[in-house]
Amino acid sequence: MKKIFLIFVLTSLTIFSQKEESKVGFNFSGFVKTDIFYDSRQTVSFREGHFSIYPLPVNLDTNGNDINAKSNFNMISIQTRLTGRFTGPEAFGAASSAVVEAEFFGTSEADVNGVRLRHAFLNLDWENVSLLVGQTWHPMFVVEMFPGVVSFNAGAPFQPFSRNPQIRLSYSIDKLKLIASAVSQRDFPSDGPIGFSSSYLRNAVIPNLNFQLQYNSEGKFFGAGVDYKRIQPRLVTTKRVATDEVVESISFIGYTRLNLNPFVLKAEAVYGSNMSDQIMLGGYGVTKNDPVTGKEEYSPINTLSVWGEIIYGKEIELGLFGGYAKNLGADKSIVGPSFGRGLNIDNLFRISPRVQFNSGKTRISAEVEFTSADYGSPNWMNKGKIENIKNVSNVRVLTAFFYFF
Repeated sequence: MKKIFLIFVLTSLTIFSQKEESKVGFNFSGFVKTDIFYDSRQTVSFREGHFSIYPLPVNLDTNGNDINAKSNFNMISIQTRLTGRFTGPEAFGAASSAVVEAEFFGTSEADVNGVRLRHAFLNLDWENVSLLVGQTWHPMFVVEMFPGVVSFNAGAPFQPFSRNPQIRLSYSIDKLKLIASAVSQRDFPSDGPIGFSSSYLRNAVIPNLNFQLQYNSEGKFFGAGVDYKRIQPRLVTTKRVATDEVVESISFIGYTRLNLNPFVLKAEAVYGSNMSDQIMLGGYGVTKNDPVTGKEEYSPINTLSVWGEIIYGKEIELGLFGGYAKNLGADKSIVGPSFGRGLNIDNLFRISPRVQFNSGKTRISAEVEFTSADYGSPNWMNKGKIENIKNVSNVRVLTAFFYFF
């Protein structure tokens, strides 16, 4: 009976798939990638140094030697990726599709090699309107023009880098597209009193809101946008008093991509406020603390980031990326704790040339990434501006091997 039942199920599934074949499509793709890299210095990074952000500051031992001035080498394949794309029958008068993508980057340092969900979203496309629901790149990470660097950091911390659950509505007319998004946090949360957590955005009730306008025509792509975020660091103060104080921040982005065959030019500028969830410099600090209730007021810490890239060729691709980020400080003086990323950094600079050789399904890439960081002491009574600056730098030499399928 079990054999008969199994044959019946398999036969039914085969008949069903044949009936639905004309309506449902599936495409399986991805790549295998191995990165081999050397760093001249210890770095702030994720997953055994794979996702490098910037070099660590000077850290002297009892003999006056810099502990962080130690080189590092690794070889790792956790960026290997699997992607499933589905196209389905018409739904609500729209063409329907979905994407699921996973990698082996893990969800923490203890989970390296673990499966991690990258993208999981559905699309409904009408004639002029498109609706996306699910997890994918944050709208501040513009997929049409992010840096094509070999390093997995994709230009971070100069380029916003985050994937988030969201609802994104797009309206296109001729060469213009208007995009409105409501975003939550999952793998890339904000910092706060209990560390990096999505609870601060969830407790603020209002999702992260983003609006963008794009123009795309004959190799010319331009765009600009504004991002609003509100988080609530605490539900209760250190004095056990309920509180509802929030941190509100507004960020702006502008970008362009020009296809000037055989060259491609890209440029982007971000004025960011409390951008630690985007793997960028910034955060917020306490500007007022009631000694009786423990209630706090906050101010976001702002940053300015710009980057540009030039690409030449296809089978043999040459590229050059450059980025600069500046800590602009807070709107008010900080009198209490501060939260965020790189709050003791005045500015960052990076330049990274690369060459990539493409042959069939295989790619071999090489890149040299020079990142310089000006560390110092934040003067919190002067809005967190950095003083007593000392420069450190790291050179990463990276070779990567890809096989696409």
